[in-house]
Amino acid sequence: MPLHTLRSHELARGVAAGDFSAAELLEQSIACIVATDGRVNAFTGKSYARARAEAAAIDARRARGELLPPLAGVPYAVKSLFDIAGEVTLAGSKINRDHAPAAADAVLVQRMQQAGAVLVGSLNMDEYAYGFTTENTHYGPCHNPHDLSRITGGSSGGSGAAVAAGQVPLSLGSDTNGSIRVPASLCGVWGLKPTFGRLSRRGSYPFVHSIDHLGPFADSVEGLALTYDALQYPDALDPGCHALRVEPVGATLGQGVDGLRIGVLGGYFHENATAPAREVVRTAARVLGARDTVEWPDAAIARAAAFIISASEGGSLHLADLRTRAGDFEPLSVDRFIAGALQPAAWYLRAQRFRRLYRDKVNALFSQWDVLLAPATPVAAPPIGTEWLDINGQRQPCRPAMGLLAQPISFAGCPVVAAPLWPEGTGGLPIGVQLIAAPWREDLALRAALALQQAGVALLRPAAL
Repeated sequence: MPLHTLRSHELARGVAAGDFSAAELLEQSIACIVATDGRVNAFTGKSYARARAEAAAIDARRARGELLPPLAGVPYAVKSLFDIAGEVTLAGSKINRDHAPAAADAVLVQRMQQAGAVLVGSLNMDEYAYGFTTENTHYGPCHNPHDLSRITGGSSGGSGAAVAAGQVPLSLGSDTNGSIRVPASLCGVWGLKPTFGRLSRRGSYPFVHSIDHLGPFADSVEGLALTYDALQYPDALDPGCHALRVEPVGATLGQGVDGLRIGVLGGYFHENATAPAREVVRTAARVLGARDTVEWPDAAIARAAAFIISASEGGSLHLADLRTRAGDFEPLSVDRFIAGALQPAAWYLRAQRFRRLYRDKVNALFSQWDVLLAPATPVAAPPIGTEWLDINGQRQPCRPAMGLLAQPISFAGCPVVAAPLWPEGTGGLPIGVQLIAAPWREDLALRAALALQQAGVALLRPAAL
């Protein structure tokens, strides 16, 4: 049975029912990777021996009549900043090649294995997660499966591209300033940036400790919810994990949107979106019954503060290597790391003080609204190597501008589902819509996402490979 004809949640059900084996699914995934990755360049590491052992273990459990876990046999891959036992955690870098192999899997990789998913490899990314395009100089740019001349977005570009190309139905990535939502938008897949502090980050290579999130990509809303539920885990050993309990969303997914107060973000989010990006919001608003425009507070200031904190923490983290090995860094980001290391401490402290006030203002919005809509990116995927964009008459530098509409949201820590829509005027390329909910209310964003999927306006389309 061809892998691409079924979605991730259907694959898990099929393995559990004995319609096909985990080994069969895995070999189809590997065959797709072999056939397509020379053009897509999503993978920087392959774990086929481990994957075959994991698939065989699932099939043995089924043969013994055991109840299988929720993602049994489903292939997945992870951004190369997740620890994989016995492998070096590259985080998209050249420098990390000199590091010792990881002694254990990242916590979220452990959770995926416990849920029965089968790990096939690690994925391309912007070096140290500092970028929005995955034009990685060390490992080559990641190519958008819908048009190989175009970017995938970043920094989790390989995670978005691998799902879009049908190589795997699920993947894991990270999102500091938009690094799940931007690739999900440009590659036309589903992505979830959970609430800040919801999922354990233990065993992942950091970028900006005070803003980093980890989360899943998927080929369907059901697969996204299944994966998110598998990843939930209160982790007392991770001081950045603030979740006190697991709150499954699967049982509430089909409750619909009746009674939900859904609004459309205007102002900053309208002004910094091109016509196709505005169209995806109008389409989502029509399906979800959203009529009112809502103003998000201080979005431009929040984006500036996020840049300051990202540069400062990123530069500090890599200061020793910047002093001795600057020439081994990604040329597209090394200057930003150096600039961040040189920023005055007063800037960083002021940005963090603003963030506390900002969160209060954002959280107050959700006393009146349950879900808010905004484009995930201002444009569809531009060609690889693009330096400048025109966004409504404003000339913007391409790489940072891809996060224009994502950064203010993650800076507040709100959960967001990126839903793939297909507007006119993009040459057949997708643009995602952000479904934004109050902190700890991933369930509401996922309910709205399912409504868009059921209406047929948000969906994964086969890549033109």
